[in-house]
Order: sequence, then structure tokens, then C-alpha cells
Amino acid sequence: MSVAERGPVVATTASPPVPARRPTRRPTKAVVVIAPLALTIAVGLWGIRRQNTMWGDESVTYQLAHRDLSQIWLTAQHVDLVHALYYAVMHGLFGLFGGGLLTLRLPSVLAMSVAASGVGLLGLRLAGARAGLLAGLVFPLLPQVQKYAQEGRSYAMVCALVTWSTYALVVSVPHRSRWRWAVYGSTMLAACLLHEFAALALLAHGVTLVVSRVPRPVLRAWSAAAAGVVAGLLPLAVFSAGQSEQVSWIGAPVRLQYFLVVAVVGVACALAPLRARGPVRLSALAVPILALPGLLLLIASLFKPLFVDRYVLYSNIGIALLLGAWMDYFHRRQRSSRIAWIAVVAVLAALVPSSLSLRTPQSRSNDATAIAALVRTQGRPGDGVLYLPGKHRILTAASPEDTRLLTDLALAQDPVSSNTLAGVELPAQAIAARMLEFDRIIAVRDPAAVHSPADAREEAKTSTLRRHFREHGTTRVNGARVTVYVRVHTPSPKAGPRSNSPGTSGEVMR
Repeated sequence: MSVAERGPVVATTASPPVPARRPTRRPTKAVVVIAPLALTIAVGLWGIRRQNTMWGDESVTYQLAHRDLSQIWLTAQHVDLVHALYYAVMHGLFGLFGGGLLTLRLPSVLAMSVAASGVGLLGLRLAGARAGLLAGLVFPLLPQVQKYAQEGRSYAMVCALVTWSTYALVVSVPHRSRWRWAVYGSTMLAACLLHEFAALALLAHGVTLVVSRVPRPVLRAWSAAAAGVVAGLLPLAVFSAGQSEQVSWIGAPVRLQYFLVVAVVGVACALAPLRARGPVRLSALAVPILALPGLLLLIASLFKPLFVDRYVLYSNIGIALLLGAWMDYFHRRQRSSRIAWIAVVAVLAALVPSSLSLRTPQSRSNDATAIAALVRTQGRPGDGVLYLPGKHRILTAASPEDTRLLTDLALAQDPVSSNTLAGVELPAQAIAARMLEFDRIIAVRDPAAVHSPADAREEAKTSTLRRHFREHGTTRVNGARVTVYVRVHTPSPKAGPRSNSPGTSGEVMR
């Protein structure tokens, strides 16, 4: 063969083989649901008994849930109507599982674990599986979530219902099925009936849809569901407005710092180019539910103080979603995960002191168990006990064995028979007269040296103690001062010598 007959020779250079990228393993949907649920249950059960103590609000739950449903309803007509549904639910649970401390708090642990699963699913749908898993795992570690997951009040249940109503909202946007919107509305209504301020999440959902520029049919469907929620909540809102005395103790925003810090951190996370999936962006959902309910309460507080951090506990859904999505974004940008692991370990170490303190009795504003025990140790059989003001009676009512040997000097009708929280007290003059029949009185007061309310009964208590008793000793405990008063017996005046002078007849001559 000649050279001309050969084909052209092409020079080739061997290139090194390109290493194939290892596919990143994404967590499955089951992991996104189960892992947050398991972590929340584990964290919730850790130290759940808090040294077998109970604080004042839990004491109210404990007392009312042990009453009959008819008594709960009659009491709610006078006070605490906003929590009537929760008390009825706890009454049923007490009947099934016994009315102990674990039964009081376990529903909150389970509710918060369900909320954590919902947060994970929200993150999965809005930003991917890894973001969902991280958000679900962050949620139970937040200090506020840890606190109210172990408390016998309605806030964890409200948080769970708001979480799942939010998930129903996200699912309903692309499908537009009527039954999905019915599920959304009924779940949201249940949250509002457990606590009225859950309705603020409804406004956050509306802002999310507007910002996301969803089609008009979706807005109309949400508006119809929202109108149903408002209509169902309206009777409760109207009647409970007459019980505004229940929030008269709020003088200024309560634990505002946590809300402000979390809101700032959440907004900062939202500035990153977070992954978006579907018609609703994660930041468009998370920022409104994080910031809007608290801001609305703060604005309302300019006219009447209403802001308490637990009233908007569900805002933690927003910060958990934002932190989860931000960590997912950070993980995708970093070639090495060493920095990420160092950051995770540092954050967990920083949470340890807060987590430990939340499981002590001192983590609450009072310790009803310790107050009742102190009254028992300071009192003697036959002593009188006095509550200044009378509403402090609820602090010892959950432990009646601690005061059964003492006489409640101001009580005319006990809380159960009067369908009230703290009972009905005697008139002012009757209280003062009864106090003078005792030589020792155990007084339960506010922890700070504050004046009792301007009420005739309270004035009678304080003035009688001041004029006829002396303070024998005061012991301070978390949430109260317990003072022992001893009666001061003034000697009767002795008659002077009579004059036997004639004409005086024993009378003083002028």
C-alpha cells in the first residue's frame, strides 16, 4: 500500500480520566418526618418533671382539667374562656390516662413533635430534602420551643395546628382542590379556638400569598377559608373580650428580646439566595409568619399591653425554616464541610446552658409547688392563711394537702363550688373580724414589695395586719413571699384608785 493510499494521520493526546462526581445522597421524605419527631420527643422527655414542680399557669390547667365538663363551662363564662377548649381536651386526657404531672405535660411534647415533622415537610416542599431535614432538626432545639414543649398549657398544640395549617396552605396553592382548602380552614380554626391570637398567623398566610403573586382563584379560595375561620372564631372573640381582666397583669412586652433577636436573625438568613421550589418561596412564607404576628401584637400594645412571647410561639416555624434553608445554602457553597461541622458543634454547645436552665423550677416565673410546701412548713395546725391578693390562692390550690390544717381567713366559697379560679372572698369587715380571732397568720404575698390592688378586701387585710399583728419572719420563694404574723395583744387599761372622799361618790372632781 502506498503512502498516498493511507488515510490522514491524526495526532491524539491521551487526557486523564475525569473523576465522576459522587452523587449526593439526599434524605428521604420518611427521614425528614421521623428524625425531627424523634429528636423533639427525646428533648421533650429530658427533664420533663422539672423536679416534680408546677408553676402557676400549669396549676390552673391542673385544677380546671380535674373538674367536670359542666363546671369547666360554667367557670369559663366567668374567666379564662379563651382556654376553655384546651381545658376540655385535658379533662378527657386526665380521664383516660390519670391526672398526674406527666399527663399534664406529655400532650405538649407530642404536639411539638408533630409540629417539628410539619416544619420538616414544609422545608422539603419549599427548598428541598436537606433544607427540610435541617429545619425540622433545628426547630426542637430553639429555646422557646424547648420551654413550651414541657408545659401544661395550650401553646404547643396551637403551634402544631398552625404548622400543619401552613403546610395545608402550601399544598393547596398548586392543586386548588376545595377539600384541601377545607382542611386548611378547619385546622386553622382549631388553632384559633385553642388560642385567639393564632388568628395572626392567618394574616401572615395572606401576606405570603400576596407576595408570592399567586393566581386570583387561589386568593379567592384562601379568602373564603379565612372568612370561615373568622366567622367560627367571632363568638369566642366577642365573649372573651369581656374577660380582658385576664391580661391586665401585662404591664410591658414580656420577653421581647427573644422575639427581636430571632426576627433579626431570620431576616438576615432570608437575604441569602435560598433555594426555591414551587409557586411559594420559602422566604415569602417564613418571614411573615416569623415577624408579622409579633409586630401586630407590639402595635396593639401601644394601646393595651398584649405582647407575651408564648402568644406567638408559632413564629418559631419561620426561624426554623430560614435557618434550615440557610444551612443548606451554606453546605452547597462550601467545598469542605469541616467549617459547617465546627459551626454546628459551637451552636449546640452554646445551647447547653439554656437547655439545662429550662429544666429547673427557676426557669418559670413562679413555683406553685414550692409556695404550697413553704406554707405547710411555716404554718401550724389551726393557724390562719391569708392571700394578698386573693388571686394567689391558685398557687396553693393544686396541693390542698399542704393547707388542709390551716384556715383560709378570707374564703367565703371555694373555687370549685363557685365556678371560679380563686374562689369568692368574704366582705372586707368580715375578713378583718375573722383575722382577729387568730393569733398566727401565714400571709402569701407577691415576691416584690408591691402594693395590693385598691380593693376594700385587700385594704382590710393589710390594715388589720399592720394594726394588730407584727411580722415574725418572711421567707422568699420563687414567685411569692410567705410571712408569719403574730397577734399583738394590747393589755386592757387598769382602773385607777377610787376616791373615798365624801361627796365625790367615786367620780372625778372637776
